[in-house]
Amino acid sequence: MTGPADSSPPQYTHGHGGAVLDNHSRRTATDSLAFVLPHLTSGSRVLDVGCGPGSITLDLAAMIAGLGGAASQVTGVENTPAPLAVAVAAAQARGIAAQFRTGDVYRLPFEDGTFDVVVAHQVFQHLTDPVAAMRECLRVTVPGGIVALRDADYAAMSYHPAPLGMREWTHRYRAMARANGAEPDAGRCLVQWALEAGCAPADLVYSSSTWVYANVPGGRPTTEFAESWCARVGETRFRDQLAGVLGTWDADAVDTAVDRICDGWRQWAADPAALFLMSHGELTVTKA
Repeated sequence: MTGPADSSPPQYTHGHGGAVLDNHSRRTATDSLAFVLPHLTSGSRVLDVGCGPGSITLDLAAMIAGLGGAASQVTGVENTPAPLAVAVAAAQARGIAAQFRTGDVYRLPFEDGTFDVVVAHQVFQHLTDPVAAMRECLRVTVPGGIVALRDADYAAMSYHPAPLGMREWTHRYRAMARANGAEPDAGRCLVQWALEAGCAPADLVYSSSTWVYANVPGGRPTTEFAESWCARVGETRFRDQLAGVLGTWDADAVDTAVDRICDGWRQWAADPAALFLMSHGELTVTKA
């Protein structure tokens, strides 16, 4: 994504293709923001920054309504139209009157102290200036309110077995994110960014959680996960970035790399012992 003084198009590593939006639409407030839910009350005004297709936003709105508040107290912002269109359609389908609008994390379109809770799920790993984004999130938060961030850490992800294509996926994805000026291992950097934004250590609470994919009870489905990534690496946005880190625009070379990555994902998912641990860092900042 762009930095605060940058007017160039955002460089979002995942892109907003159909496979990405479909994957992100499966996320829930419970599986993605469990550490935030105890902070919600009937009066909470909530902002979901980088809301994507809105599944988490709508869950938060339903929860606020269930506590006796109004779903309209929850707002999702995105900086591009494709995910917002999906979010608005989902809100209509679910009958939840959350609000959605265009917004940039570096220039949020709200007055100071508008929200009690500001959340950003899997957003800061894509930013070129996460410290500026943290300050902006704090600006729109009331004193005593919270900013809550959750981000993955790609270097900390572990999987078994580890086919060559899976290892290439890890290497290529991290290189692509860094080429965009982003930090794919953001989960471990959240505290540092908050401190650099001027937050006091006493106002921070750090935790972690892990999504587990496995072919045994208790794990998320491996085949669905693998096929989602196979679809995503085949999308134009991913392929263009892959060409960049490969150092070639030869379509056959890119096709071959995509095939290697997908073969690796499918080999992994087919193994009865398949296991994938997706680690996340979670930070709650109480605004002084």
